Amino acid sequence: MLQHSQPTSSTLQLVANDMTGIMDKLDSRELDLEDGEYDTTDTNVAAEHLPFKVIYHTVGFKESEAKVFLSSPITAKILEVERFTSAQDRFNITAQRSVNKSLPAVFKIELKHGEFTWLVKRKEKHFMDLHRELRTYKTFMRLPLPSRSHTIKRHPGERSEVRQMPNLPRGGRDELAREEQVSSRRRQLEDYLNKLLKMPMYRNYHATMEFIDVSQLPFIHDLGPKGLEGMVLKRSGGHRIPGLNCCGRSKMCYRWSKRWLVVKDSFLLYMKPDSGAISFVMLVDKEFCIKMDSKDTETTHGVRIDSLSRSLVLKCSSYRHARWWSQSIEGFVHKHGSAFLTDHRFGSFAREEENIPAKWYVNGKTYMEDVADALEEAKEEIFITDWWLSPEIFLKRPVVEGNRWRLDCVLKRKAQQGVKVFVMLYKEVELALGINSGYSKRTLRHLHPNIKVMRHPDHVSSAVYLWAHHEKIIIVDQSVAFVSGIDLAYGRWDDREHRLTDVGSVALSHLEQASSASSSNAAPPNGSGAVSQSNGNGIFTVADSVDQPKLKSQGRLKRTKFSIRRHLQKHGLAQAVDSDSDSDLETEERSGSVRTGVGELFGNTRFWHGKDYCNFVYKDWIQLEKPFDDFIDRHTTPRMPWHDIASVVHGKAARDVARHFIQRWNFTKLVKPKYRSLSFPYLLPKSHTTAGEQRYQVPNCIPTKVQILRSASDWSAGIKYHEESIHNAYIHAIQNSQHFIYIENQFFISCADNRHVFNKIGDTITERIIRAHREGKRYRVYVVTPLLPGFEGDINTGGGSALQAVMHFNYRTMNRGEHSIISQLRREMGDQWINYISIAGLRTHAELEGKLVTELIYVHSKMLIADDNTVIIGSANINDRSMLGKRDSEVAVIVEDFETVDAVMDGQPYQAGRFALQLRLECFRMILGAFTDASIDVSDPISDHFYKEVWMATSARNATIYQKVFRCLPSSDVRNILELDGYLAKAGLDKEDPARAREKLKKIRGFLVQFPLQFLCEQNLLPPIGSKEAMVPMEVWT
Repeated sequence: MLQHSQPTSSTLQLVANDMTGIMDKLDSRELDLEDGEYDTTDTNVAAEHLPFKVIYHTVGFKESEAKVFLSSPITAKILEVERFTSAQDRFNITAQRSVNKSLPAVFKIELKHGEFTWLVKRKEKHFMDLHRELRTYKTFMRLPLPSRSHTIKRHPGERSEVRQMPNLPRGGRDELAREEQVSSRRRQLEDYLNKLLKMPMYRNYHATMEFIDVSQLPFIHDLGPKGLEGMVLKRSGGHRIPGLNCCGRSKMCYRWSKRWLVVKDSFLLYMKPDSGAISFVMLVDKEFCIKMDSKDTETTHGVRIDSLSRSLVLKCSSYRHARWWSQSIEGFVHKHGSAFLTDHRFGSFAREEENIPAKWYVNGKTYMEDVADALEEAKEEIFITDWWLSPEIFLKRPVVEGNRWRLDCVLKRKAQQGVKVFVMLYKEVELALGINSGYSKRTLRHLHPNIKVMRHPDHVSSAVYLWAHHEKIIIVDQSVAFVSGIDLAYGRWDDREHRLTDVGSVALSHLEQASSASSSNAAPPNGSGAVSQSNGNGIFTVADSVDQPKLKSQGRLKRTKFSIRRHLQKHGLAQAVDSDSDSDLETEERSGSVRTGVGELFGNTRFWHGKDYCNFVYKDWIQLEKPFDDFIDRHTTPRMPWHDIASVVHGKAARDVARHFIQRWNFTKLVKPKYRSLSFPYLLPKSHTTAGEQRYQVPNCIPTKVQILRSASDWSAGIKYHEESIHNAYIHAIQNSQHFIYIENQFFISCADNRHVFNKIGDTITERIIRAHREGKRYRVYVVTPLLPGFEGDINTGGGSALQAVMHFNYRTMNRGEHSIISQLRREMGDQWINYISIAGLRTHAELEGKLVTELIYVHSKMLIADDNTVIIGSANINDRSMLGKRDSEVAVIVEDFETVDAVMDGQPYQAGRFALQLRLECFRMILGAFTDASIDVSDPISDHFYKEVWMATSARNATIYQKVFRCLPSSDVRNILELDGYLAKAGLDKEDPARAREKLKKIRGFLVQFPLQFLCEQNLLPPIGSKEAMVPMEVWT
């Protein structure tokens, strides 16, 4: 091994003497570069555009590995030479200000590099300082130090044309009094700088880059135009973090740090010079402003930059320097980022964007397929935030390519390709919810270092116990954004068929059927039964043993008092689904899954594997760390279908969705100490100027006008004022609708009393109907919501208090109490209200192992369609939690059509929007059964024929048939708990006469059923005094 020789004291002395001699000989007024400088091939020059991923690989400013410049040359032009006014005239803005020619001149330099143009201001002193440092650097590079990196720097390439700077005439500021001398000096300095910038050895030196205000970020195409940059002193603190306050306004509370500030069109950031790490990002918003007054900055020569998220104070060397920073930042942001500085329609952070390709999805099948394809096209970044995320779900079904389209496999594959994956999950209160976000985080984090997962909030430190992050968004390269109500989680995948069964093509053995026949039609409450196994790595391992004693020992369930869980698939009142943000107080521990095998052979490919086959009304998820183990018996218990709506947008609208995600990510990184390490980077929003340069677009999109909406506040996004633009958009759409509104939503809690409920959606619906009635105009309101809330509970024992509480507020909105919609309408028009509003649910049926079964379809949608030209889709429920902005965080899109097609409205020709009309037709055809019955016409949504003879008649007929066949709950025949036993004691046709029941069920069309408005109408559904549900604030349920 070669030994590196250490420099001796005599060698170091010679170096010192050499450098001292050079510095003594250097005349700072003679800017020359000697013959020995060569224009070489720069190994650090990038292509025409620097890749966006450079932002994740920044290095220290003095490191030679930094990739900064493009392949095109840099040119400099001195536009003008400014003279400072005298200090006493700094505030005099008249034309008679005195010019002191004895003060040094300032050269205003315009630089161009590729598509980027920017300005810097430098004094002659700065040129001298740069030249002196470069001469020192040149001397240092002549030394044959025993270092590989130093050797590479000394021999960067082959020699080419010698470039020599001409000597500048001696002179000083006293000689620049005449205009011709100023002009001559300007040309000399301009020539010097241009020739210097052609030499990679000096151009890439950190002192030169600082001289021309360049870091590693300005020439990234997707970050937009280059703005002001430079070294500043910034003051610590100023963040808007709930619950965190500085101890007074004393200067003792702060510290000053040296940072490199970068200003872009929609944000600014600062970096640590020693490491190059981005250490803070401030987004431009409607509160963005700059102040220089000392009472605002609390320091001399300070600049204060305010936004909704922070007050950032910078300290400059002089008043003129501070004024330059202030004016430059303000001018640049107003020129390039004016869209972010104003308050937009509905109070949204995002403006309306024209000509945005958009697409809708009904149910999870097509949605997850497009999500999978979009993820596969990712080149730089993937952003995902969900209320619940199950890493092992399959995005494309049936599974015909092994694990290729399993979510965790897709993300791992992209991470291995260099794509950065950022996931934000809601951190639940573990005693209240069983979604196990900790498991999801660990699973994803261990896949690859490029996958970063954050959870928020920390309940103790943030004092946020009641509210949830409820958004469901997926963003690819900040160019494609899926906004929906669909979590990438178990139970969400479904299609228009809404199947109840998924047992494959092989039937159970006679022994198993006999054993099953001896049990109740509803599976036992503890969930025991035939459960398939897996090896934990895939889906193609099953158990072949049949535990016969286990099956036989189940016996027949005794009929006892009313239990929601026990009568789940027949009666629908049981434990729940995610119940999204409203299930925070569920406290029962879940029992372990039973691993009894079933004699199952491979037949038809299943759609739902392991935990994905679920009936959350019957039994909530357990043992999520065993994703491919069944936890309910699919041979005895039907699954619960899931109905949902989603959307995708592109371009500038996708940029806005990404901006919301970035704001939340950066805020979470700031408030949680464990995420402050460099391994969790700050995220940067891409510029709107490049939003049209899409590498990928989801197929079959429609050009629309789109605006992004959200519910956000200090606890969820770190902003000063809360935003409730979704709420405002709903009210606007309802108020301005002319013909109808169609609502699908998981909750329907509204009608403000300003005590417990505050959102105005129900009141706005009522006012719009009353206006139509008084004007004598036809107007329809369609509301589709779950027949029961997604909560588990036993009303008889009090365990159903959570379910009852949500039922109370749902019915309070619909028809109970003075504030309800129907009560208000009755006071105005009597029973004529039925001509204006319909409230319905969805239900379906099937045969499972030869037995008739039924189940409600869980409506999880969050959608409004108005007049076939306006659509709102997102994650926001109709309740205070989602709408008020201060509670759960939400994201939605409002899509307005500008491309129209011929349609019909109230029997008259009508120009309907392509996007809205196609979405409504898909929903109506699916829930009314028009896909299988061509005689059902859904083209005219408000005609008497459609409303009365199709919609109302179908919902009434379906509900009546289900009532006779299954005696299912909820039912308007049950008005109180006392009537319940008698109702359940009478068997339905499915038990008494299965053949006749099957004939009755052939008359079912679609899934629509009337909502049972009188169910338990004589029962007080509020949590009883003394129950744990009664002890929590009422806003938890609203």
